[in-house]
Amino acid sequence: MLSSRRRLALAVLLVASLAAGPFPATADAPASYTIEHAATLSPEAEAAPGTNLLVVGIDRRRGMTRERIQQLHVGGQECDCTDVMMLVHLAEDGKRMSVVSVPRDSYVPFAPHDHPQHSGKINAAYQHGGPDLAVRTVEQVTGLRVDHYLETDFSGFAEAVDGLGGAQVCTDQPLADRNSGLRLAPGTHLLDGPQALRYARARKVSPPGDLGRVRRQQRLLLGMLTRLSATDAFRNPVTLVETARTLLPQLRTDTGTDLATLFSLGWSMRELRPEQLEFTTVPMSAFDHRVPEWGSSLLWDEARAAKMFAAVREDRSFAAEITLQAVPVEMAPSTVPVRVDDPDVAEALRRNGFDVTKEQPPTTRADGPTVITYDPYWERYASTLAAALPGAQLRPVTGHGHTFRVTVGSGSRGVTQVTHDRSMVEGAPMTGEQLRCR
Repeated sequence: MLSSRRRLALAVLLVASLAAGPFPATADAPASYTIEHAATLSPEAEAAPGTNLLVVGIDRRRGMTRERIQQLHVGGQECDCTDVMMLVHLAEDGKRMSVVSVPRDSYVPFAPHDHPQHSGKINAAYQHGGPDLAVRTVEQVTGLRVDHYLETDFSGFAEAVDGLGGAQVCTDQPLADRNSGLRLAPGTHLLDGPQALRYARARKVSPPGDLGRVRRQQRLLLGMLTRLSATDAFRNPVTLVETARTLLPQLRTDTGTDLATLFSLGWSMRELRPEQLEFTTVPMSAFDHRVPEWGSSLLWDEARAAKMFAAVREDRSFAAEITLQAVPVEMAPSTVPVRVDDPDVAEALRRNGFDVTKEQPPTTRADGPTVITYDPYWERYASTLAAALPGAQLRPVTGHGHTFRVTVGSGSRGVTQVTHDRSMVEGAPMTGEQLRCR
């Protein structure tokens, strides 16, 4: 049996021999490009510790057969824009990996290019100027240096997942999205490439929209990393070489990223545990910012986003910088009409912003927890009220109407401060330990 030192030496030789000859490219394969920061970075960003990767998935069907398009369920008009965008930071000491998802509809100023200075949705930076403009725009709005660029399209993503042995995900409720073709029963699943693509692209499942979609993409990435770690792919140098060799042909990279680079990045992750992985989404201040020619877009919460990116630049965990003191809720409390049979609880909910009507308190309080009765049609609003009443029991009753009824129990009557912040409901900082399947 080979010692770990001899396996590492063998892996280095294998990397060197493979790197000496490039992988064959198809006629449609886009060429690598050289990252040019072009004055988009501060001196602090240039000298910042750690390694940053920009990982993007492109909405592209070019070169795909009709059969492949149907298999992957990706019909429709391609936009040749970034459908997925993640910034991955590997800490200098190898003891943390931070992942920041950048929603594709984020409205940001583009880096200088061959047009008058303008802003737009960040996913269109690629459409306007390819990977160069995408990278420079990300650097400009985040203040982070991009060291490596990894790009794939629909077909390449599916093939990469298959080549790496699939991705494990889990759900506690059925997931079905007609547009992406996703159908998953409750439970834990090992997804193949086409299934993983459907999972990553689904938008019309609970929670809906881009934030829920982004969180599922994070879970998918974690599922792939977990499987690779479970097979010892990061700790066994020979296996790591083969993993990098499988992945590289499915990627478009910058000229500074090759097989040896992927090996080095994977090797630096060999000691990472789930609790040392952290995931979040850029904090948002507006979810329906209307702009002529761009339609509905997302605006970043500039103060919290700046703190988060500063933490990444300084090689620190970002969790403390953007975690809120109040509990974030998806729906504004003012949109939740409530009838409450306890004057103290009613007043506390009103101070929280809920639309409260007081009811006559009962002569005797029932034993047990507080009960929230509501029509299941208003499920998303029920979670907002439940967050303000920790320990309350949710009781859905069809036909109950729009107004929620709070029957206060004999136990705790505490009310927790909540704040309307959708980006921190699905995009709140979470560790791999919190996100992983159990």
